[in-house]
Amino acid sequence: METNNAFKRHRRLRVNPAMRALVRETVLTANDFIYPIFVAEGENVKNEISSMPGIFQLSLDNLTEEVKEVQKLGIKAVILFGVPHAKDEHGTGAFIDEGIVQQATRLIKQTFPEMLVVADTCLCEYTSHGHCGVIENNDVDNDASLKLLADTAVSQAKAGADIIAPSNMMDGFVTVIRVALDEAGFTHIPIMSYAVKYSSAFYGPFRDAANSTPQFGDRKTYQMDPANRLEALREANTDLDEGADFLIVKPALSYLDIIRDVRNLSNTPVVAYNVSGEYSMIKAAALNGWIDEKAVVLEKLISMKRAGADLIITYFAKDVARWLNN
Repeated sequence: METNNAFKRHRRLRVNPAMRALVRETVLTANDFIYPIFVAEGENVKNEISSMPGIFQLSLDNLTEEVKEVQKLGIKAVILFGVPHAKDEHGTGAFIDEGIVQQATRLIKQTFPEMLVVADTCLCEYTSHGHCGVIENNDVDNDASLKLLADTAVSQAKAGADIIAPSNMMDGFVTVIRVALDEAGFTHIPIMSYAVKYSSAFYGPFRDAANSTPQFGDRKTYQMDPANRLEALREANTDLDEGADFLIVKPALSYLDIIRDVRNLSNTPVVAYNVSGEYSMIKAAALNGWIDEKAVVLEKLISMKRAGADLIITYFAKDVARWLNN
């Protein structure tokens, strides 16, 4: 039979599992993941979140066991979200020294000093109105909110947080937090900025978990319009100019094009936030037997890394680490 040179035989590199592994371009490891934890005030709290099967609100007395499991699985970082009892108009619980995230941070760093603690820096979990800043004339006052966000970041750094992750989307937040950290002696603490955060319908289960649903209106005046792409580049460029050390794109799955754009923009580490709605959809379909959960999750997370993410914040982190270890 004559050799046909009219086409290329790409299947030669797919002939068996060993060959496919040899030429695989994108891989997942436990080092890629940051695992979110919801830390609640009180004792003996382990409340499964109804819209997020397998994810819990945990009190401090249950936190150690959770972090021990995370570390055993080879995951190097967690991100903490607070679930306080008391809330007020200014979100005071976010920046007091005995705030729940500050207490959790100290506990983790004392017990697991090698575990990286990322502190979510926002006010919405602590405000009575559920917005990410101070309310004036029925709107979020950008500049009045910045001082409280800076106080929160410094308080979290004092408690031992390794990384500050401001998620509020106020204009100028990276500059103000960087200056505050530097003036407080925390020049070594990096900022993982929620640089590109869309006003997304995928956040619903998180708001159940963190009890942070806005009590009026929405967050569209400070979070981004899902229709916009170039705006994401403006936001990311601004945060880079202001001193961000990481850039988060949130959500991830419907914004893979934005992850690639941000990756092309800078060599700064890019973080994809695989958000609660993306988690819950897969969990629901898997519980109904409609999909192969493991296969779908791995494909989804690979797509985020292939798009350009260096790190992934994901509620699937423990599951995937187990699968990879096996």
